[in-house]
Amino acid sequence: MSEQLAQKWSKCPNCGKHVHVKQWGTFRRCPFCRMPQRLLVSERLDITFDKGSFEALNFELNPVNKLDFPHYTEKIRRAQDKTGIKDAIVGGKAQIKGIDVAVGIMDNQFMVGTLNTEVGRAIRSIMEYAHDQHLPLILFTASGGARMQEGIFSLLQMNTILHTQKLLRDAGNLTINVLTDPTMGGVSASFAFGSDYVFAEDHAQIGFSGKRVIEQATGEQLPDKFQTAEFLLQHGQLDDVVQREQLRDVLYRMLILHGYGDNFEK
Repeated sequence: MSEQLAQKWSKCPNCGKHVHVKQWGTFRRCPFCRMPQRLLVSERLDITFDKGSFEALNFELNPVNKLDFPHYTEKIRRAQDKTGIKDAIVGGKAQIKGIDVAVGIMDNQFMVGTLNTEVGRAIRSIMEYAHDQHLPLILFTASGGARMQEGIFSLLQMNTILHTQKLLRDAGNLTINVLTDPTMGGVSASFAFGSDYVFAEDHAQIGFSGKRVIEQATGEQLPDKFQTAEFLLQHGQLDDVVQREQLRDVLYRMLILHGYGDNFEK
C-alpha cells in the first residue's frame, strides 16, 4: 500500500475496523461502532462555534525547563512542531449563534494536554478575560493530568486556577466545563469539576489515576465502564453527557437560560 493511500485509512481504536478518512465525518465518529474520536482544536472550533468568530488571545506562552528535566526541552519543541501552538491550550473569544463567549480548549495533541506553568497561566488569563469582559466561559478539558517534567510547579496550578475560577463564579459569570477524552489526573481533581455546569462528551474517560493502577492499589475488580462519562453521570458526578453533534445547541440553550442573547429556540 502506498504512503498516500495509507494516509486515507485509519484503524478505529475501539472496534479495530479500518475507516476511510471521509467516513469519519464532520463529528469524527466511527461509522461502524459510533465511538467518537479525539478532535483537533481546529475541529472543535468548527463544530461548536460560529464560523469565523473565534478571536485568539495572545498569551505569549513560553514553556521552559525550570527543573532541567532530561529531554523536556526537546519534547516541547516536537509538540510545538506537531501542533503549531506554543503549549497545550488555545483560548479566546467566539460566538455561539451570535452570543459572545470566552473559550478555552485544551489540546490533547500537545503532550497529552498536560497541565504545566504556562497552561495554568493561560487558563487563568482566559478566566480573567471572561471576568473583565463580562462573558460566559466555556472550557473544554482534555488532559493526562499535571506535567511531571515541571513537578511541583505543575501541581501549584491546580489551586491558583481554582481560586480564579471561584472569583469568576462569584462575579456572576456563567461557567461551563465540557470534559472530553481524556480528562485525568490533577485537572480532573481540581478545576474540571469546578464550574456552574459540568458536561462531558459521550464515552470520554474521566478520572484521577488509571483503572489498572486503582485495581492494583485496592485489590478490587472495577466495573467495565468505570471512569467513563456515562458511569460518572449515573453516579451523580456530571450534569449531563452530551453527544458532540448536539453540544452546540445545548450550550446555546444554557446561554439563553442564563440571560445571554435575546431569544430562546425550542
